[in-house]
Order: sequence, then structure tokens, then C-alpha cells
Amino acid sequence: MNQYEVVHQIGEGAFGKAFLALDRDRHWGGEGQCVVKEINLRKMSPMEKEASKKEVMLLAKMKHPNIVTFFKSFEESTNLYIVMEYCDGGDLMKKISMQRGVMFTEEQIVDWFVQICLGLKHIHDRKVLHRDIKAQNIFLTMKGMKAKLGDFGIARMLNNTMELARTCVGTPYYLSPEICDNRLYNNKTDIWSLGCVLYELCTLRHPFEGNSLRQLVVKICRGRYNPVSTRYSYDLRLLVTQLFKVSPRDRPSVNSVLKRPFLEKHISKHLDPQVTTRVPRKGLEARPARGVTFCLRKLTLKYFWVETVKQNLHNPNVLTTHTL
Repeated sequence: MNQYEVVHQIGEGAFGKAFLALDRDRHWGGEGQCVVKEINLRKMSPMEKEASKKEVMLLAKMKHPNIVTFFKSFEESTNLYIVMEYCDGGDLMKKISMQRGVMFTEEQIVDWFVQICLGLKHIHDRKVLHRDIKAQNIFLTMKGMKAKLGDFGIARMLNNTMELARTCVGTPYYLSPEICDNRLYNNKTDIWSLGCVLYELCTLRHPFEGNSLRQLVVKICRGRYNPVSTRYSYDLRLLVTQLFKVSPRDRPSVNSVLKRPFLEKHISKHLDPQVTTRVPRKGLEARPARGVTFCLRKLTLKYFWVETVKQNLHNPNVLTTHTL
């Protein structure tokens, strides 16, 4: 850690802490600001330690302008350190809170949404589920104009594109119906969470809320929410309803979402030739560069498990167990 000067702590969780730091050698350009995540390996089982190293391998391969950049990782003593890009605009939830009831323009909503989709496409094309997409895990740079998907703390690699997973993870407000029901799920669970983020940008509030975990889960499973204001276009409102289809098979894939005509003009200005090989005739979808598929087991951070849901369904005080 001698290479880094810690400015202040910006987060803490079950396995460690996150710091805003300065790279003394300015390897990352600019003012040398970066985020250093310190993970305490002593608190982990051998399996968790191995999973954390695989997570680092996964992060190192996710190179995309709409994904928070991984710089390096190293071990010192009993700690694993992960050095990531610092996004000076904060996260999207903070931005939403700062609005104080003043709605975003549709232009701004769609611009951020397209960037989030492009980052998610990069992940899904590599057969990886994010599994914790939420406003707090979307970060802003360039004075709030650039959106980046971050925090792969509970991502999972799929052996094949439509393989279904069983582990129940995520943050309660963003959980999909299939996860709440402890059913098998695939990349469509990320699409549901994507819908939650889009809804929040349109309304400045969560689509599904409850006074208890049980009430929240019931609302999610029924897919009932207050409609988006008619101040926004029909196309945008229709997209929200499609992302919130209770049946996963009825939800569009991220590639399908990016083919919507009203999103086209926003896509063209965010495509990066360094991470795409070609753009099809309609200019709607970029083909990902070839990459190596990595195996990924259960990750090192402990999140919201099925057992937690079952144990707390009758506890009105439990709404989240999210940790760093």
C-alpha cells in the first residue's frame, strides 16, 4: 500500500473497507485518484479466498467505457487489495436524491439508461450475470454525463447463455420475482433490476416498497407498481412495463432493449470502437470483442440469501442486508 496515499474511507462491509486514495506514481493519469478496496482474507474460508481471486480475474477482463475500470490487485499480509477507477460524480442514487423532487428530463434519463445497457450488454455477452444492479452501483463521471456499471461483488459466470442459477442474492428493492420465489433464474433477473433503475430515474422513488420484507416481496411477485408519469413518452413508459414482466421469458434481453428505435441516437454517441468489432447495418447493436470465458464460483461478499428471506418474512424491521 506504500504506492497509495489514503484520502478517506468511503465504504465498509463484512469483509473489508473501501478507500479513496491517491496513486503516488500517477499510473492512472489525471490527479491519480483511485478507489482501493481492502479485503480481509483472514475472515474468509479457503473457498471464499479462491472465489475472491477468481473475481479479480473477472474484473480484469471487463474492459468497457460503461464499466468501472479495474486497475490492479495485490496481496499484502492478510489483505487482498483491489484498485479501481474513482468516479468523481458519485453514484446514481445520490444523484436521484439531490433532485429533491425535480424530475429528470427524458433526454437525460435515456442517455444514462443507454449507457447502463451498453455496460450490461458487455457483461451478458460474456455470459456473466451482475446480480446486484441498482442505482447505488451505477457511477457517474465527466460531470455526470458518463454512466458506469460497477460493483461486481456478486456476479456469476454462466456455463452457457441460458443456464439457470439457484443462489438468491441481491438487494431487496431490486430483487426479481423469480428470486423472491426461490426459483431458477438467468440473465433476465438483471433485466428486472434494470427496470427498477429506469423506474427510479423516471419517478425518483423505488417501484416496489413495503413496510416489511414480506409486504415488499408480495408486491414484487405481483408486479404491481404505480405507473410512470405521462410527462414521459409512450415508448419510455412501454419499456418500463416490458422490463417489469413477472415472467422472465416475457422480458426482453439487453440486446433487444438496445434495438428500440427511440434509443438509437443515444447509442451511436456512446459506442467505443476499441471494445466493438463492428456495428450492424442499423447501427443499433455492437458485437463484443472476443474474450476468454472464465469460471466463477460464489463470490467473496455475503449478500441477501434465500435463508435470510425466509427467516425475516415476518420481521417488519428487516428490509435490507446489503453489505459492501
